[in-house]
Amino acid sequence: MAGPRGGRPARRSARADSSGGGCCWALPTGLLCAYGFFCSVRPSEPFLTPYLLEPHKNLSETQVFNKIYPVWTYSYLALLFPVFLATDYLRYKPVVLLQGLSLIITWFMLLYAQGLRATQLLEFFYGMGTATDIAYYSYIYSIVDINLYQKVTSYCRSATLVGYTVGSVSGQVLVSVAGWPLFNLNVISLTSISIAFGTAWFLPMPQKSLFFHHVSSQQLSWEMKVMDCKSGSAVQDHPSVQRAPGPGERSALLFGLEEVCYSSQTMLCWSVWWALSSCGYFQVINYAQGLWEMVLPSHSTEIYNGAVEAASTLLGAVAVFVAGHIKMSWAMWGEVALALFSFLIAAAVYIMDTVRNIWVCYASYVVFRIIYMLLITTATFQIATNLSVERYALVFGVNTFIALALQTLLTLIVVDASGLGLDIFTQFMIYASYFAAISLVFLGSGIYSIIRAYRRQEQMQSRSPESQ
Repeated sequence: MAGPRGGRPARRSARADSSGGGCCWALPTGLLCAYGFFCSVRPSEPFLTPYLLEPHKNLSETQVFNKIYPVWTYSYLALLFPVFLATDYLRYKPVVLLQGLSLIITWFMLLYAQGLRATQLLEFFYGMGTATDIAYYSYIYSIVDINLYQKVTSYCRSATLVGYTVGSVSGQVLVSVAGWPLFNLNVISLTSISIAFGTAWFLPMPQKSLFFHHVSSQQLSWEMKVMDCKSGSAVQDHPSVQRAPGPGERSALLFGLEEVCYSSQTMLCWSVWWALSSCGYFQVINYAQGLWEMVLPSHSTEIYNGAVEAASTLLGAVAVFVAGHIKMSWAMWGEVALALFSFLIAAAVYIMDTVRNIWVCYASYVVFRIIYMLLITTATFQIATNLSVERYALVFGVNTFIALALQTLLTLIVVDASGLGLDIFTQFMIYASYFAAISLVFLGSGIYSIIRAYRRQEQMQSRSPESQ
């Protein structure tokens, strides 16, 4: 998750990297990419809602939308912080294995679990698998040198993207062309996840982490971590490692990093948008299949959920690439841009909800995902530009936690049967209104920032003759 630029910790030269072990960083990176690829090849995922609503599962629409799906949100939020600490304390690999095991349990239960309680339990395990994503995205940074962060991050993200696309396309082909039942797609997903779980056992065990197994930046300047390519284990040139900081030091580090990270108005602006928009994005993604099922029931016609997910992923990847080449003054116009694009997201969700045509729903969903991926990538660039990897990881964790807290509140009030338990169309109207409210907030803030910037510029120009 972290970007390549940081707070300039001391590091060895790139020459040492290029001559000192190309295969050594390639081995764990290749294994992690293989794990991410096979973990993402899940052809049944775009068809989860139709599968749960099949007669043999004996579940109603109200149970699936208002009693089962909310469990994932609650589980994700409850497990996020404990998993974050466990990931650091256990040094990543055990939590990567836990993710694989959680997903295996999830898909095994999808195949054979029956009834409301059992399906809610599998949603809990899926929440655990989602919460442990942090181990996958942070593992590689504890193994490779900082000079390679940008490269290995692109490799890992590309592996998961390709895996998800392969899964979505293969699922659509098997359903539309070969006429496979959805049960068989879940068998393929379980097999692919099992292969990923087996691959994860060969990952080398990191020797350091951020808080519990800390290595000072000064030490990293001369301590070179290399990979024993024969045994696949991590070894060090020098045996001495700085002691892990105590609880008080860890708390001070956490709060100190947070104060530095959120002291900038630009940083705060992008972080607020990240948290608010991610909350709405998660809700739309989670319940989009339910909306499609209500617009055009899968038992009455052929559906194209897999093709839509694949198209939105690929076009989102193009948007991510474009985001890296957009040239504009984000400091001046960033908030206005966020307001404009948030309004477009609100419009896409509104059209998805009100125009009861499945092809319009599909197209609006693709537009929704493209805009969000474009903006979240830009937010990542803006936040990561002047932060070290450690600070970026903390900001990402805090922003995600806030998004999940908001999503939990929204789910509890709007979706959960113990709250309002609204129907799917009313839910999406609320989500469209939510993004519209985000747009208005950032439009007001952006206009105020622009006016203030122009006034400051005028004041500087009026003072310059006096100084001369």
